[in-house]
Amino acid sequence: MSRIQNAFSRLKAEGRQALIPYITAGDPTPAATVGLMHALVQGGADIIELGVPFTDPSADGPVIQRAAERALAHGTSLRKVIAMVAEFRQTNVETPVVLMGYANPVEAMGYEAFAAAAQAAGIDGLLTVDLPPEEASERVAVLKRFGIAPIFLLAPTTPASRAQAVAKLADGYVYYVSLKGVTGAANLDVANVAAKLTELRQHIQLPIGVGFGIRDAESARAVAAVADAVVIGSRIVQEVENGETGLAERLTNFLSGVRAAMDTARA
Repeated sequence: MSRIQNAFSRLKAEGRQALIPYITAGDPTPAATVGLMHALVQGGADIIELGVPFTDPSADGPVIQRAAERALAHGTSLRKVIAMVAEFRQTNVETPVVLMGYANPVEAMGYEAFAAAAQAAGIDGLLTVDLPPEEASERVAVLKRFGIAPIFLLAPTTPASRAQAVAKLADGYVYYVSLKGVTGAANLDVANVAAKLTELRQHIQLPIGVGFGIRDAESARAVAAVADAVVIGSRIVQEVENGETGLAERLTNFLSGVRAAMDTARA
């Protein structure tokens, strides 16, 4: 059983939902990333989504775009992100780590080379924002051969046919984008999310995490009442942008409050 499967099995037994924070690797500096990953775990992270910075993001709002620009200015590359996870694994062998980004860096490295390096570093999954299921089968086969879970996005506009296609390919969990727009957008409607998740679960047996629009403990608690996992990205990256002074402690404290709120969602 993979680290991702272990995490969800443990949480299900405890009657809790997964907390999945996102940070951009290399932001504010490459040297800070591993320490921030540990701070997220200390705050209650069950799975970490680690963003691979890319020059031309299509799904990211301005907060994460600026984080990618800062990371790229420091020379952060896909290979360096993989090395960061390897360093993280020197002291944490349990928390799953999923890389999140765009297809271009992985295509440039080559899926075979990437998957082998990712497996050696202790990476558990890859979420490729711009890889549709219609073009993914060969790439997914390579990832699965090396034990890397391919994680797909679903949206409010996803039809049943595409959900079925994703169900055949995905592993680990599925990421439901809670609203139309880019990361950091507002107007989260939990009732609409709950209705869509009910629909998606007719086709998808994997855990479903919900992200986009979750910015605080209250919105996380509301989503945790209907989802299997809560993903928080822009709000955390915004905290990184606010400055390095006391950053690790600020991230731990913020996540601790979110985790506490989530644990009351289905009490």
